[in-house]
Amino acid sequence: MNVSDLFAIIQSRRSIRQYQARPVSNNVLRRILDAARWAPSAHNVQPWRFAVVAGSEWRERLAVAMSEHLRADLAADGLPAGRIEQHVERAYRRVVDAPVVIMLCLSMADMPQYDEDHLQHAEWIMGVQSVAAAVQNLLLAAHVEGLGVCWRCAPLYCPDEIRDVLSLPEDWEVQGMLTLGYPAEEGASDRQSLEAKVLWY
Repeated sequence: MNVSDLFAIIQSRRSIRQYQARPVSNNVLRRILDAARWAPSAHNVQPWRFAVVAGSEWRERLAVAMSEHLRADLAADGLPAGRIEQHVERAYRRVVDAPVVIMLCLSMADMPQYDEDHLQHAEWIMGVQSVAAAVQNLLLAAHVEGLGVCWRCAPLYCPDEIRDVLSLPEDWEVQGMLTLGYPAEEGASDRQSLEAKVLWY
């Protein structure tokens, strides 16, 4: 692979939200997870953890738990019942209609521990950044495998429900989730100019 090939992969990746019913093989899942494993990480601790939810019954349990939490949050915000149900149904379908859901988690178990709050907070940020680096590897590998993926942050609002449904280890902190499968849509994307995002010194 040359630099042009790499840039073509990076620039053609899109967030995909609609998937074919076609299953994703364990071999493909293992390859894209292995790509994530080779990301850089703080102190080379590799604090990423992944919970792969491919079984339809497990996705149903997740969807119900997450949707119930969303319904309660929206009701507390005072949204009309009809709008609440629209949001809840959309959130439910995002999980159950995806052939695979991957929960993205952080474990601080092997990261340095400090008594000083500012130092410990910095270590936590390093852990979050490490997980994000791993996910980017996974996204690109999935794209090369012909998969569509969407990175979703909904689990940040209901981590306890997800932990309960999946019986996650105590040190696994939910950071987000990926829905993935073979695309049933064409993704669209644009980017602002480089000049809008960079300062040169």
